[in-house]
Amino acid sequence: MYAEGYRRMVSCKYLRTYRCWDSSVCFPALYHFQLHRRFSLWSMKKDPDLESALSRNRRWIVNNQIKNIILRCPNQLAPVKLLQKKFKTLDLQGKVLNWLKKYPCCFEVYLENDEQYCRLTKRMMHLVDDEEALKDMQEPVYVERLAKLLMMSTNQRLNVLKLNELKRNFGFPDDYLLRIVPKHPELFRIVTCSGRRSSMEIELISWNPDFAVSEIEKVAFKEGRDPCFSCFLPSSWVKSWERFQEFNSTPYISPYADPGSLSDDSKEMVKRTVGLVHELLSLTLWKKASIVKISHFKREFCLPEKLNVLLLKHPGIFYVSNRYQIYTVLLREGYNGSELINKDPLVIVKKNFGELMQEGLHEYNRRHYLLNIEKKRRKGILMGRSDKKHNLQGEISEGENQGGDLGGILDPEERNRFYKVLFEESAP
Repeated sequence: MYAEGYRRMVSCKYLRTYRCWDSSVCFPALYHFQLHRRFSLWSMKKDPDLESALSRNRRWIVNNQIKNIILRCPNQLAPVKLLQKKFKTLDLQGKVLNWLKKYPCCFEVYLENDEQYCRLTKRMMHLVDDEEALKDMQEPVYVERLAKLLMMSTNQRLNVLKLNELKRNFGFPDDYLLRIVPKHPELFRIVTCSGRRSSMEIELISWNPDFAVSEIEKVAFKEGRDPCFSCFLPSSWVKSWERFQEFNSTPYISPYADPGSLSDDSKEMVKRTVGLVHELLSLTLWKKASIVKISHFKREFCLPEKLNVLLLKHPGIFYVSNRYQIYTVLLREGYNGSELINKDPLVIVKKNFGELMQEGLHEYNRRHYLLNIEKKRRKGILMGRSDKKHNLQGEISEGENQGGDLGGILDPEERNRFYKVLFEESAP
């Protein structure tokens, strides 16, 4: 039991570390690990509706990446072999060809010179064209959003690599550095201090006072009152309401105001930070963002070290979730249940893409469902009573002739419930 080399660790009650029987070496790292693990599990009370709003459509993410790969290929034709190589990088197994066939409304596979190619269907290309046209129309909106982000930073500069991590949250096109910045030299310019790509920054040249108005100030101006936060908690949360009213009793501080005169950890600084995060989320498409990605701008936005702790103290304004083991903050006032109140036009286009996916997947599953029934009927598995056989034959013929207005799992309402579960997969 006490053989040479055997070491046994015990917890030191007063030192809060770990020691060995045969040495005086402490292991504070183990204690810090326990603290980190305990903290990572800490979150606010779960809201089923908002948790549903945070669900990811893994199938949508994969198909959107496949769509982008096809659009980048010459003549927008992608060899299936190329997609198979990319398919593995998406952490998916199996053959990409089987995946593509599940979405006949989105992807079209054909054979040419003994090699299989994939292209987008006409309906899918219409959605792509709509999205591109919308991005051109929305360019003034993107210009204002980018200017607002720069105006909230302390030196009116933001690192490009950091901003790229959140560009899709704000709806910026992938080529926003070429599409937006050069067209507005009176507002933006690219600065590179060391000559390295990692040091590239976007700088705001001129301050536009019309942009320096937060969403809270806009609403207050319309309603003819002083700007203040709104609380979206049940009346039964008495203590949370009391804390919110105490917090809201002090004057609102605009996130576009210079924070240089504010001291760290002061009530005014906390008020300004809450207002800044509120404004950031208001500028996003889905009124939500990763706390880790927001924290990358600690220096630029004067954010506290433990931003998630601060946000958890304001449950009436923000909802913090650790779904998928990623801390995400969501703006409560942007949602009615699990639905966005004001949907950006780009969100609507992306939703249409998801509906087209669902339509193709339903068509694929319906066809295979009927084929499986026919195979079982031919093998005699379903040949029981004659009336049951007659009903099955009638069901198949009706589905073939009318395109599938069938009951059971093919009923439209039942299908929607089925796909709601199917499309809300937990991981990614």
